[in-house]
Amino acid sequence: MSKLTITGNILANPNQIDLVKAELEKLIPITRAEAGCLQYDLHQDNENPAYFMFYENWESRELWQTHMNAPHMAAYMTTTEGAVENFWLHEMTHIA
Repeated sequence: MSKLTITGNILANPNQIDLVKAELEKLIPITRAEAGCLQYDLHQDNENPAYFMFYENWESRELWQTHMNAPHMAAYMTTTEGAVENFWLHEMTHIA
């Protein structure tokens, strides 16, 4: 199976941008060290600083699911509860 590409999109509440950004940055070194993580890059929109996007590549969907169920992801969800206005993601299959 081809690698799995994920785009994770986070829209922070305008008064919670710094909190959400700090919590997202904490995920980077932990996730990059996880089994199956090929790429895990965080971006912040130049026009709207409340909008963040992760671009991720994983060896398999199973390893990505392990990441999504990891303790550091649960801690992020708890800490940012009420600080995120919207979250959506896309699971994509790498073609070329």
